[in-house]
Amino acid sequence: MAGNEDTGSSNKRESSEKRLYYGWYLIPVFGSIMLVATTPLFHAMGIWAVAMEHAFGWNRTKLSLALTFTRVEGGILGPLEGYLIDKFGTQRMVLIGMLIMAVGWIIFSRINHLFVFYIAYLVIALGQGLGSWLALNTMINNWFVRKRSMAMGLGNSVSRFGSLLLVPFLAWLMDPEFPERFGWSNTSLVLGIVVLVVAFPLTRLIRNRPEDYGLLPDGDTPEEARKYKEEAKKTGAEQIDFTVSQALREPSFWLISFGHGFTSMVLLALMLHLAPMMTDEGYSVQTAAYVVSGYTGVSMVFQLVGGYVGDRVPKNVALMVFTMSQALGVLLLTFGPPTLLIAYGFALLFGIGFGGRNPISAAIRGDYFGRKNFGKIMGISQVPMNVLLLIGPVFAGFMRDWKGDYTIAFGVLGVLCMFGGICFFFAKKPGDPSASLVRS
Repeated sequence: MAGNEDTGSSNKRESSEKRLYYGWYLIPVFGSIMLVATTPLFHAMGIWAVAMEHAFGWNRTKLSLALTFTRVEGGILGPLEGYLIDKFGTQRMVLIGMLIMAVGWIIFSRINHLFVFYIAYLVIALGQGLGSWLALNTMINNWFVRKRSMAMGLGNSVSRFGSLLLVPFLAWLMDPEFPERFGWSNTSLVLGIVVLVVAFPLTRLIRNRPEDYGLLPDGDTPEEARKYKEEAKKTGAEQIDFTVSQALREPSFWLISFGHGFTSMVLLALMLHLAPMMTDEGYSVQTAAYVVSGYTGVSMVFQLVGGYVGDRVPKNVALMVFTMSQALGVLLLTFGPPTLLIAYGFALLFGIGFGGRNPISAAIRGDYFGRKNFGKIMGISQVPMNVLLLIGPVFAGFMRDWKGDYTIAFGVLGVLCMFGGICFFFAKKPGDPSASLVRS
């Protein structure tokens, strides 16, 4: 009887440990940090643009250059950021990044010249580059293999839920039509203080790799891990850790990088220019914020859909389908009549595409190139991506200042987004690079 009780207790303990796999606790940590790091800087950037234009009279090209400088920074430092994350771990880099972000927002609150605006954006973007997307996706890539897309989708959904509420709130605080409210300067100062306060408790919850705590990815037991590895080997889905040089020799690396860049350049341009475009058409900044919340809410749901689909069908095909939906949304907004119905139709299509492809575009690198050098490989892939990202917002701002509207700019960017989907489609999973060396 005692032996049976011991066996039962052991089974219960193992079941409890499996049920409480720490990787799932990292999901809300991922989402919370992404919310703090990316929503005010990127999802609400159109709100800041309207506030800056109203306060200082800067045109759209000058406002867009701030984003260009951040992409130049990302392109230069992306490989270094990836190297540092692989070497020192996600926890340390996220803490450093969040502290730098806090300083950037405090500088932002003191803007009195265009040059200070650019410096503030550079500092915030440096912190965001070190301490959010790349570092957090590296962490999730380490903790999950078979459930990688779903885990990334869940984490991004948490951040989108926060964005759904935060963007309209920031618009309400900073609406230049109501100067008696909090204003952009006080808002950015409070953001800096909030980031500083939450940086230490949030990063204390981060764990870099499951192996450091006697665990395996996905919460598998050693027996389950061996079983899944054998099955993956038979089906050709085995996880192979590429070196950086091996990854760079694969056409799929470049197709994914450029596909991601073409799909994200229109995203970045819209994040900056959607609110100014809608105010040009006579809508309030608050209405523009609701449209942003619209595609954010849809993307929150489709983060989960994308995560589910990405673990069950070829990721390159799923990416192509979601990217085409994103492109159709942009083309509808560009060439449809300027009504709220069209704006919310755009939010639906764009949210489906953006949300669905978001977790898969990170997970596909883990599937194709493995866990060991994920940060470095992802960091290097940001170089061609950022070349494209720095073009999108400035091109849109320049064309608006030149032509008086965004039709040509967003028409071109919508077509390039479709081309990005084609790049994804042709990014086939590479074979074992060591096997090709043996054959040669």
